[in-house]
Amino acid sequence: MKKSKYCGVVVPMITPVTAAGALDVKAVERIIESFVESGVAPLLMGTTGEGNSVSAEDGVLMVRTAVEAARGKILIYAGLTGTCVSEQVKAAEAYVAAGADVIVSTLPSYYALTDEQMYIYYKTLADSIKAPLMLYNIKATTHMTIPVEVVRRLSEHHNIVGLKDSERDLERMEACLAISREREDFAYFCGWAAQSAHSLELGADGIVPSTGNFVPKMFRDLYEAAVAGDMETANRLQEETNAIAKIYQEGRTLGESLTALKVMMRVDGLCDSYMLPPLTRLPEAAEAEIAARARQVVR
Repeated sequence: MKKSKYCGVVVPMITPVTAAGALDVKAVERIIESFVESGVAPLLMGTTGEGNSVSAEDGVLMVRTAVEAARGKILIYAGLTGTCVSEQVKAAEAYVAAGADVIVSTLPSYYALTDEQMYIYYKTLADSIKAPLMLYNIKATTHMTIPVEVVRRLSEHHNIVGLKDSERDLERMEACLAISREREDFAYFCGWAAQSAHSLELGADGIVPSTGNFVPKMFRDLYEAAVAGDMETANRLQEETNAIAKIYQEGRTLGESLTALKVMMRVDGLCDSYMLPPLTRLPEAAEAEIAARARQVVR
């Protein structure tokens, strides 16, 4: 595994909001403090963080709040998930001014893009912003895949520092890991949480598990075990975290699972389960069942 500042566990953090839909600043502080204590970093306003639904003003407030709560102890990754390139550049500049360490961007998802258009989009971002840029491949939401050859070309850009890949494709994982192994300045982060241990065994620099919102320390322990070569422990923790993930994911759409994840975090007093439109809360009975199962988790 490469020695890079871009490594470890980066949790795609939920965005806590009030009943009125405003950013819950106190909850952001609590969650960031729990991450600092567990030795993991946040990815703000990614898919798990309802990034497409967060207003420009609340996005900056969230970054600023997270930076202040982190007190320089962990890196702050800020996500871009919009479709207007000029607005994406402005948002990235605002997040960097608020203290974000790394910008992480998905593809604009309204139009189907050619390989060259994908390349130009990321090159435009990388040329325009002052902070390091990380590519974010997530076919489940953008309905497109950043081709491996485009990843390879972009890995050569001096301001593109890595790839967070959430696509469920082991062959692709191997190909992207090969690119990362060729370059000391390009990190590979596995966003397929169920393959966290396996990806680290193959040489991934880091993992990005949404379940880390609820059990950040378990993923930190998984990461450290894998890096140390203790795959027995890493695989055991993988199985345990996979079981926890089923509590909020199984039988639900992606949007519903994000609501359920907030319910689990409510058990620890970290946030409430309000959502940003167009997502909504689950029925009361469903939330009660999720909370009861979350209380039974041994951590």
